[in-house]
Amino acid sequence: MASERRRGKFIWCIDLYRDQCKRELTLKSSKHPKAIAFQNIIHDLGLNGEVVEFEKSTRSAQEAADAIGCELGQIVKSLIFKGISSGKGILVLTSGKNRVSEKGIRALIGEKLGKADADFVREKSGYSIGGVPPFGHLTDFVVYIDEDFKEYEVIWAAAGLPNAVFPLSVDELIFASGGILTKVKEE
Repeated sequence: MASERRRGKFIWCIDLYRDQCKRELTLKSSKHPKAIAFQNIIHDLGLNGEVVEFEKSTRSAQEAADAIGCELGQIVKSLIFKGISSGKGILVLTSGKNRVSEKGIRALIGEKLGKADADFVREKSGYSIGGVPPFGHLTDFVVYIDEDFKEYEVIWAAAGLPNAVFPLSVDELIFASGGILTKVKEE
């Protein structure tokens, strides 16, 4: 991955990702301890993505797509649900353009779903809502991945903070999260 430092900022010059964005990204290098820790997780898994931080929030899928300059569908939304009877966490990684079919996920896991509150998300993942990455959590989740990501060569996911993201491929997402690629969107 090629990047160069100029005046304390990264000018991202990655051939693979350049065609996927509408503009060249000028970004701050990661300085926050959570972003640095997540970058280490990425590298430990043998992935090439680099965590980038923005001045503004990338908490919502639309904010992230606007900041990056990519399509809304390229944004990975990390949605955590709670199995009502088991209490286990279910992580659904869905495209930013899609809404999750809770009925479909319920059929996949065989139990009713509840919304995970902020405390449950933080306790199980180690991250706050809006910055939950697709892997590197405190506990294991059952993970389902939106099959619509196959439309894109590059997708972008949260990197532990509500203003930090990183790029990866769908194959890397499946590998790193241990997730199952399936239909998760509401029709």
